[in-house]
Order: sequence, then structure tokens, then C-alpha cells
Amino acid sequence: MSEAALFPGFTTHRIQTSGAEIRCVVGGTGPPLLLLHGYPQTHAIWHKTAPTLAHRYTVVCADLRGYGDSSKPPSDAQHTAYSKRAMAQDMVELMRDLGHSRFLLVGHDRGGRVAHRLCLDHADAVVRVAVLDISPTRLMYGKTDQAFATAYYHWFFLIQPFDLPEKLIGADPIYYLHRKLGSWGTGTAHFDPRSMAEYERCFRDPATIHASCEDYRAAASIDLEHDADDSDRRITCPLLVLWGEKGVVHRFFNPIADWKSVASDVRGKSLPCGHYLPEEEPHATLFELKAFFSDAS
Repeated sequence: MSEAALFPGFTTHRIQTSGAEIRCVVGGTGPPLLLLHGYPQTHAIWHKTAPTLAHRYTVVCADLRGYGDSSKPPSDAQHTAYSKRAMAQDMVELMRDLGHSRFLLVGHDRGGRVAHRLCLDHADAVVRVAVLDISPTRLMYGKTDQAFATAYYHWFFLIQPFDLPEKLIGADPIYYLHRKLGSWGTGTAHFDPRSMAEYERCFRDPATIHASCEDYRAAASIDLEHDADDSDRRITCPLLVLWGEKGVVHRFFNPIADWKSVASDVRGKSLPCGHYLPEEEPHATLFELKAFFSDAS
């Protein structure tokens, strides 16, 4: 991918953490702001928002371990390498390597779950956090019924033991990718062909398919254990939740109330889109993020 086309003025970095090599792009000046993508995407999801945010912030768009061009560490029976704790540790080390001990944070989808864990394990590092189109993982599993399981079938498909989902997805990864990207609200017309090409390039890699399955296996096992152990801990920094009113989260959950159950200072609203807020409604997403972060001291 030509970074210059999607992220003009940004520079590319590969940074070794204690558990992975993380690829990111960095641009702008001002307070540091880390943007984390979700499944089955890469940092390219931010291409419609990051260049504008770079007018006010030093923006870091990272590929989570297992995704994009970040490394895919080997896993184990407990899926430890793809726990949100391990992924959050990557991001704290990444930001420290770039010179930022405290930063603003945004996570979409899986990146939001990494952000949640980062706020618990590294509370001093996060000034403010925004999570996009999710409710807390433990709560979502706890409220699962037939309707939600049907809409979010991938949660229960991807956690099946190796190598069932890997084999089935790997038989036609681009078909699966397009069906998944188009199934959460509003189709695929809003995806820029350049970012779609990037998602396709990365998702063709069998290592990415396997690592992303491990991400979900961890979410249904070790992540739930960590969340249960920390059930009495809360996110203490201000939290913004944004979600798509045409998406699954809007239909089945109450994001404001859900996040108030685990965080002390919560605000947010729905936007007129599906799951992929930064690509479907970049202007509305930018407006809300800039308003929220402008209040940071």
C-alpha cells in the first residue's frame, strides 16, 4: 500500500515490543493520539480521519499484533499471545518508544477491547479514551441470546478449535472478507478501493487468518478470566462511546449504560451509520472525537 496516498505526510515505523513487532504510521504535531482498528481490518480504517486529526495531534495508527503488517506471534493452548492484555502491552510499549508516556486513545471494534484492557492495566497512560461500536466483552457474552448469536455468528465461529475456522476461511478469504465487511449495517460502498485493497492483501495471509481466530479465542477464554479478576476495577479516565444506529450493537445493547457499568465518566451517542464509523461517517466521527479530546487538560 502507498502510505502517501492514504496517510499523506505520515511516516512508517516498525517497533519491537517485548512480545511482537508492531507496524504503525505517525503524523502531525500536538498531544499524542493512538488509533486502534478492529476485525478484519488494519490501520487503514483511519485514512479518512487521521490526516485531519493530525492538524491538532500527533496521530499514531497501529496494526494490532496478528493483523496487517504487524507480527503474528505463536500462540498456545491458553491463547495468551492474543489476550487483550498482551495487545495492550504492545501499545503502551509502542507509545513509549515513540516518546509518549501518556496519550489519548481511540479503539474501534477489537481495538476498543484492547483499549478497555489498556485503561485497566495502564491507567496512568491514558488521558481519555473513545470506544467505537462496542459494549464491554464480558457484558456482551453475558447477554447473548439467539438473535445476537445469529447477528454476530463470527464470535462463535472463530473461537472453534484450530483449525476449523482457518480452513474454512482460507478456502476463499476474499469472499469471506467482503461478506463480513458488508454484513454490519450498510454494505461495502463506503469503503475506499485503496483501503479495501489493503484489507484484501493482508487477509489473504494464512497467518493473519489464524492470528485473528486466536484473537477471538482469547476473547472467549483468557480475556474473560482477566475481566472477571478485575470485576471490581473501573476505567477512571473520561470515556466516549460512539456507535452506529444501523448496527448490531445499537439493536441489542445500551452502550451508555453498558460502559457506565465499568467506567466512572461516560458519555456518547449513536451516529447514522453501521459498524464502520470512521469510514462510513468520517465527518461525524471527527466532530465527536475532536469535541471530546479538546476538553482534555
